[in-house]
Amino acid sequence: MRTIKKIVAFRNDRFGEFLLNIPAFRALKEKYTGSSLSVVVCPEVLELAKHINIIDELIPWESRKHSLPEVLEFSRKLKSGAFDAAVMLNPKKEFNLAVYLAGIPVRVGYNRKWGFLLTHKMKDLKSQGAKHEVEYNLELVKLIGAETADKGVALDNIPEILDYRNAIAVHPYTSDPVKLWPIERFKELVNKISREFKERVIIIGKSESRIDWGDGVSDLTNKTSLVELAGILKNCRLLISGDSGPAHLAGSVDTPAVALFRNDLQGKNPERWGPWSKDNVVIAKSSLKDISVDEVLKALTGSKL
Repeated sequence: MRTIKKIVAFRNDRFGEFLLNIPAFRALKEKYTGSSLSVVVCPEVLELAKHINIIDELIPWESRKHSLPEVLEFSRKLKSGAFDAAVMLNPKKEFNLAVYLAGIPVRVGYNRKWGFLLTHKMKDLKSQGAKHEVEYNLELVKLIGAETADKGVALDNIPEILDYRNAIAVHPYTSDPVKLWPIERFKELVNKISREFKERVIIIGKSESRIDWGDGVSDLTNKTSLVELAGILKNCRLLISGDSGPAHLAGSVDTPAVALFRNDLQGKNPERWGPWSKDNVVIAKSSLKDISVDEVLKALTGSKL
């Protein structure tokens, strides 16, 4: 294989998915010692991505369908970067086209969405959910010999926010309604943790809904940036969450999570998307309505509460 000194990797979807690529980024840097690594990210993830020290440059690119002139302009920008290799960790036609037109010699990705434009490709089996997303990402970069023994997803230099030290964080929202534990059960759970166990509870995340969580509960909904949220979670005792980005963010600052999953959705199962760090508890059933408040409380009392 030709000498690779400048690499550009693509992962411009949501922050939870993005964080699970840190081991793949590390594998590229370890394999190609002394190389520079640029990463194409969603603008909303930009500030958080700055806390991954192995990344040398961040290139914002919105996660939406772009016009042909926009793709051509993006391709010209890539060409000016004189990259030796491009790795498309989330497959898109416009990525494959842009790196091809940019003349990047080594083009790595999945054999779909115009995969014929790639030089190194593999079948995309992620929808089967047989492996964790971290492992799938590492499998892809291995096509050009990149491997690492360190599969951690830690963020670097996250500023600590001490106001919520030892609190229990709860993330009751999700971008996908099919993955949402009933909000009434979240409210019951929060009430019991706050009143019966006398623990401090904070609500995190983004939502258009206005919910009364009761006295003594700090509601930080829509009030934090991703970096601020990471700093808060870093000092929390644990996080309770559904299948969502904050569960991965907690893992990136070494905070354990109790995660509630459906296990009947192939490709969205906990084997692929569960928290990737130590001391986590996953409760998974075919219907989230079958997960009781008492079952979650039992998981808490058996771990950190």
